[in-house]
Amino acid sequence: MPEQKNPKYHLITYGCQMNKNDSERAAALLRGIGFSPTVRPEEADFILINTCSVRQTAEDRVYGQMKHFARLRARKPRLLLGVTGCMPGRDRDGKLSAKLPMIDFFFPIADLPQLPRWIAEHEPTLVQLTDAPEDYLKISPARQTSRQAFVTIQTGCNKFCTYCVVPFARGLEKNRPLAEILSEICVLAEQGCVEVTLLGQTINSYRAPDSDNFSSTNPYFSTGSRVAARDAMSSTGHFAALLWEVNQVPGIERVHFTAPHPIHMTAEVIDALALPKQVKFLHLPVQSGSNEILRRMNRRYTREEYLELVRRIREKVPDIALGTDIIVGFSGETEEQFEETVELYRQADFDIAYIAQYSPRSGTAASRAFPDTVSREEKKRRWNILQKLMEETVLRKNQFLAGKTVRVLVESVDERGVAEGNCEYMKRVRFSSSTDHRSPTTTGDLVEVAIMLAREWVLDGKLV
Repeated sequence: MPEQKNPKYHLITYGCQMNKNDSERAAALLRGIGFSPTVRPEEADFILINTCSVRQTAEDRVYGQMKHFARLRARKPRLLLGVTGCMPGRDRDGKLSAKLPMIDFFFPIADLPQLPRWIAEHEPTLVQLTDAPEDYLKISPARQTSRQAFVTIQTGCNKFCTYCVVPFARGLEKNRPLAEILSEICVLAEQGCVEVTLLGQTINSYRAPDSDNFSSTNPYFSTGSRVAARDAMSSTGHFAALLWEVNQVPGIERVHFTAPHPIHMTAEVIDALALPKQVKFLHLPVQSGSNEILRRMNRRYTREEYLELVRRIREKVPDIALGTDIIVGFSGETEEQFEETVELYRQADFDIAYIAQYSPRSGTAASRAFPDTVSREEKKRRWNILQKLMEETVLRKNQFLAGKTVRVLVESVDERGVAEGNCEYMKRVRFSSSTDHRSPTTTGDLVEVAIMLAREWVLDGKLV
């Protein structure tokens, strides 16, 4: 069999930032065994889709894509097809894989280190076999930018919200060692990274398996602080202590994290929001404003407790921007319960919200226990009401930044010289990349921009 030279892979990613970070690891693994990337599926020798299972529409897209790639393989018989991520992770009975008979590899992301061996068993000429770590999180990601990076500190979840597939798709909570996390961030800083986003399913429940590696000067850890001793240290104390450690890394200018759970937003974590390198944005999912719906969702807090949490956060960081997730039309949600969500939105005064129409997921407690009684039309109506409220709120709240100067990490500069990036409030800023007094701004620069006009989704500014 002739030797294959320069095999290519095409990688498609659906879903959250953690999926994107997982895909960076998959890319690094494939490059390590001799593959190079291509944006053209028809050029690929291996196509891999990293999937999301949050909603049915996300899985439907995978089925559609794979039907297309199956037709492509009819013209290119040696093309290999793979699916990883949340779909295989939650496929306990084989029903999902049965719908994809054309797939060569169908595996949860934790099995990523096995991929080189599987490819070699199908097409030995494609692979330059090398040793891969047993833990996929030890694979160094192939990041697309040197200035920003996602750093996964935790996978899986122990909360078992009744609507959610994550504990089934990704398993129970597993926390990475502190030393491993800090080593990765230090290397990133040495390579020029200035912004890190820490990732976890309920990230503020993080508990370091190697707590001896916390600095003796860490105020959230050492004896005499609010968290008095290592043996008594709560998991939320661990997360606050981790934020402090990351804030000490030279070269890192901005620290962000997602997504926390309200029940772990204790005094230590709230206090850590004011650390000097923390962005002034917090995404804190609420899901519903109805106590009865929250109970059926197994969210473990009440609307009153959530609103008190918002009050305490704003007391500590008055100008913080708050984002959230909301599900409308959850099983049995009445009009009155939906109105409670609308009222909570007004009281919390969120800067942004990601609003989803409830989609029953097979295997979850909600799909077994609660009939999906809200019609698709009614879910859409409720979505529109909240979406309109969000757009009005976003426009009003963005006026706070008009006339102020913010720091923007430039993510792109177009052919006209217009630069874009997020400021410390995680709001999008657009401005001319040059002035009469300085050289043009380029991608990756961290610059000061005066906001001239605040709109719903973009703040127009002028380079200072």
